[in-house]
Amino acid sequence: MRVHQVEKSLQQIVEIGEALSHPVRLKLLYLLAERERYVYELAKDLDLSRQVVNLHLKRLEKAGFVESDLRLEDDDMRAKKFFKLKEFDVSLSMDDIKKLFE
Repeated sequence: MRVHQVEKSLQQIVEIGEALSHPVRLKLLYLLAERERYVYELAKDLDLSRQVVNLHLKRLEKAGFVESDLRLEDDDMRAKKFFKLKEFDVSLSMDDIKKLFE
């Protein structure tokens, strides 16, 4: 996700800030930088419930930091939701903030 657009909306800035404001979400970004993973694996690595991890991943996905893919594995006919990190570059300048309120 390229957040370095000419003009950022207030909503975009808030979503990005909220997505990055929790230690678990930062750890998820770190883990997904290594490789894509499915929710159960991430929950196990973080010692959290799948539901909690899923909520954090949804926030990251809404802000554009990660994307998900639902797949059936050959060895296991249950659907697994895989997440992977998207390319992103986050920057916020004083000019960006001034443009919001001028």
